[in-house]
Amino acid sequence: MSAITIRSRNRAWAKFKANRLAMLGAVLVLFFVVVALIAPLIAGADPFKTSFTAIRKAPSAAHWLGTDELGRDLFSRMLFGARASLMAGLVSVLIALAVGVPLGLIAGYFGKWTDAVISRFTEAALAIPFLILAIALAAFLGPSLINAMIAIGVSAAPRFIRITRGQVLAVKNEDYVQSAKALGASDTRIILRHILPNVMPPLIVQATITIATAIIAEASLSFLGLGLQPPNPSWGSMLNTAKNFMSQAPWMSIFPGSAIFLVVLGFNLLGDGLRDALDPRQKT
Repeated sequence: MSAITIRSRNRAWAKFKANRLAMLGAVLVLFFVVVALIAPLIAGADPFKTSFTAIRKAPSAAHWLGTDELGRDLFSRMLFGARASLMAGLVSVLIALAVGVPLGLIAGYFGKWTDAVISRFTEAALAIPFLILAIALAAFLGPSLINAMIAIGVSAAPRFIRITRGQVLAVKNEDYVQSAKALGASDTRIILRHILPNVMPPLIVQATITIATAIIAEASLSFLGLGLQPPNPSWGSMLNTAKNFMSQAPWMSIFPGSAIFLVVLGFNLLGDGLRDALDPRQKT
């Protein structure tokens, strides 16, 4: 690793640490990740166990966040629901990256008819609202968490195609790329060794922000019955059930809704902080 790269990373980290909102976002994200990982260790009860003597009980020492319409412990279901939401966000973005980045690299580097075909496809996909496209794909594939993640990932891929293509167009005529071509490097080597590393910072920022979007989309699909299926806990499906008991048991909707708000806020703040830290044009 060169001294210039080390200095650049140190400078980016220093800018990130100086951004209090970014650090707040990082803390929120880290909190939910840790909670999801250790959910079996800290869950006070079986998230699937019903109790007809504890239906819609308010928060208490026995049930910290209360119980739902079947007497299941909301605290435990919230913990395991965090796993579903975070996994949906992460896997969906990985799918979007796997689809969007290669197509964006090909379109931006080779241009001509390849760029025209991929760009027209991307523009057509971007013309459809993201959530509408995700709902349509999820309905076509069938209700399940895996299908929901595929639908969200495919729906988010056009954003990464557009960003990657734009970044490639900006760097492919730089001196270091032209030097690699003059030395006889293959197109594959130029793309992977010289272009891709230099277009990664905007993609990292976009991926972080898209995780938040994917979490909202997964909650929306679960709310509509197209995501994780009962009795498996999901924040979206918990809200779907809670809407029928807003007056009798408001805690059933308050806690899942608050969790979605906080984790999405965390990823958005983290993404904004990464953008400011990784973009050399941004000032502290």
